[in-house]
Amino acid sequence: MLFPPIDDEAETVRAALKPLRNRIRVALFSFGNPFAIGAAIRVSHSFLVDEILIVGDAPFYEKASMGMEKYETIVRLADESELLRHCAGRPLWAVEKVAAATNLYGVAEIPDDVVFVFGSERYGIPADFLAQCTQTVALPMFGVNNSFPVAITVGMVLGEWGRRRYRPGTTL
Repeated sequence: MLFPPIDDEAETVRAALKPLRNRIRVALFSFGNPFAIGAAIRVSHSFLVDEILIVGDAPFYEKASMGMEKYETIVRLADESELLRHCAGRPLWAVEKVAAATNLYGVAEIPDDVVFVFGSERYGIPADFLAQCTQTVALPMFGVNNSFPVAITVGMVLGEWGRRRYRPGTTL
């Protein structure tokens, strides 16, 4: 198990984590809920994603990320076109219940360099952007809610990615 020197400068901790990072990225549309974005950053850190991409200029609450924003590569992108340019050549998987082509759990394989795209809790993912994604997947849900909170969704998707990546009985 890695015990990063968390009392050291953030760059020292980032350097210790760099060799362990995974190629996946998380893209978050930032409209509407700064707390949710901060919480999603915290969850993304737990899976050591390569980058966290925030589309839009809305703030996020650092308190919700519990300090993990210091150890992450967070890239601010003005709009969907910048996101597409930044992720050119990588598969974009939108996580969107209504427009989903399939259930995440039914997908045979998740690409190593996938960019998981999550919409804002209030507005979702813009329809014109969804049309440009490689895959649109959903998570099963029951009850009367239309969606999970974005940080929960990020955790569930990355948890499924991790379940497929790591063998039973092993730890990182």
